[in-house]
Amino acid sequence: MSLYQYIRDIQDFPKPGIVFKDITPLLANPEATSECLSLLISSLNGRKIDKVVGVESRGFFFATLLARELNAGFVPVRKPNKLPFETIEATYELEYGTDSLQIHTDAIQKGDKVLIHDDVLATGGTANAVCELVERLGGEIVQCNFLMELTFLNGREKLTGKEIYAALTY
Repeated sequence: MSLYQYIRDIQDFPKPGIVFKDITPLLANPEATSECLSLLISSLNGRKIDKVVGVESRGFFFATLLARELNAGFVPVRKPNKLPFETIEATYELEYGTDSLQIHTDAIQKGDKVLIHDDVLATGGTANAVCELVERLGGEIVQCNFLMELTFLNGREKLTGKEIYAALTY
């Protein structure tokens, strides 16, 4: 099964000149979702995972499925002021300006084996910020995995030393 057929290109979204990779057709197809989940799981080669960290918001879709399949806890990373308990924050650069992400201070325990999941690896800023949060809490990052990677944006360069897997590459 080719998962590429379930990714829809949307021209000029969210702004002119951007080609958005829409994953909703993949999510709407149970067989494609299952195939994608299998690819993401198999990339771990049976390694133990204690927590799966999902990045707001599209990263939540597969992160929760991965956590269930791996018998691991799910940890959301969200934009500021979305989590109800005490948090720590990491700020990262955007094309124009900065943004921040937060995680609960009790979400990761020292020594937890952590899988980080997001829908797309683009410039790497978001993923790098999430890695920083996990490591500040004492987690050991096993892998950063993504539904897709936009290789032309060189996001891997910000994740030096981290194992990276993407089910689809563009």
